[in-house]
Amino acid sequence: MTHQHRLATTWVDGAAGSLYDVDNLPYGVFSRDAENARVGVRIGEFVLDLAPVAAADMLSVGHLFEAPELNAFLATGRDTWDSVRGWIQGLLTDEGERDIVEPSLVPLEQVTLALPVAIGDYVDFYSSLDHASNVGKILRPDAEPLLPNWRHLPVGYHGRAGTVVASGTGVRRPCGQSKAAEASVPTYGPSRRLDIEAELGFVVGAPSRLGERVPTAAFADHVFGVVGLNDWSARDIQAWEYVPLGPFLGKSFATSIATWVTPLAALEAARVDLPVQEPTPLGYLQVGGPAGYDIAVEVEVNGEVVSRPPYRSMYWGPAQMLAHMTVNGASVRTGDLFASGTISGPTRAERGSFLELSWGGTEPWTAAGHERSFLLDGDEVVLRLTAPGEFGRIGLGEVRGTVVRART
Repeated sequence: MTHQHRLATTWVDGAAGSLYDVDNLPYGVFSRDAENARVGVRIGEFVLDLAPVAAADMLSVGHLFEAPELNAFLATGRDTWDSVRGWIQGLLTDEGERDIVEPSLVPLEQVTLALPVAIGDYVDFYSSLDHASNVGKILRPDAEPLLPNWRHLPVGYHGRAGTVVASGTGVRRPCGQSKAAEASVPTYGPSRRLDIEAELGFVVGAPSRLGERVPTAAFADHVFGVVGLNDWSARDIQAWEYVPLGPFLGKSFATSIATWVTPLAALEAARVDLPVQEPTPLGYLQVGGPAGYDIAVEVEVNGEVVSRPPYRSMYWGPAQMLAHMTVNGASVRTGDLFASGTISGPTRAERGSFLELSWGGTEPWTAAGHERSFLLDGDEVVLRLTAPGEFGRIGLGEVRGTVVRART
């Protein structure tokens, strides 16, 4: 990416100064009418259809944009990601390219967006000190909120890749076993404590080798970009099943992600230092320079914002998550997804789950004038994420999902 491209103004109508200016340029997969799904980049309220423009410019990797997912492009590595980004910025800021490029700009309202990546493995972490402390106080009110390992390593669990779905996909209320506190045996039925977790997901581009760990300094060589993520959770199912091996059916029924993957290169202006980590992490988890991101999240229920979790408050950073995930020699593959865990800040208005917002159901929150604890059938949840960009704020897309009645 060249300096002049970063500073130039785009000629695309309405894009300059928007959340999707040339300092952003997230990638997605789109289709129109009966055409095959393929890779595009968002600029303003348009999708740039990359394949025909790349063919006209005889770009060597142009054929990768004809694919119905981003994986082949992600696998090419950081040098290619950067050179293609610079090429796209040049196309969208040079008036001399306008006649060639403009016919390949498709209005967003004319396209259908799909899951942008064929997901490999999915791992979810538990990286917010405020969230972990809140959950500990709710579940273990008479004990230390944090378990002994929490400040020493990023705690995580392996999720189910096959139920990662694109924003806009309906989420069916899951059924399973749960046990009421006063009951002696569990019962089966629809979850009564359906929840969300507002998170940030990280998409792996370049793979690592089995048996070799990824150091924190190599984070940006392997991770292509980020997506907003909602890790839907059935708290009553989770509470009964998670001892001693952790989340399983309470988490595996659906995880929604944004349809746009924002490159790490677009988030340079959003980088911030992590909070002070005490005790000092072991060597493989130490980072040099800013390793967090200043990303703002809004949680909206049925059109009303009920929480604003701040990602910049997260205790463990994504480079540390990747380093910990691979320190035993486990490899990552193109299309792997790992997530931050619930993003929560220190105040009630910054809690990223309804378990916290309602304090385990004991302190209802209010939406549309009604007291609420957990999700009702028909509720629509939207997560919106923004961050500082080079020109102003950039948009990381939205994560939208509506609760569908259980199939009993």
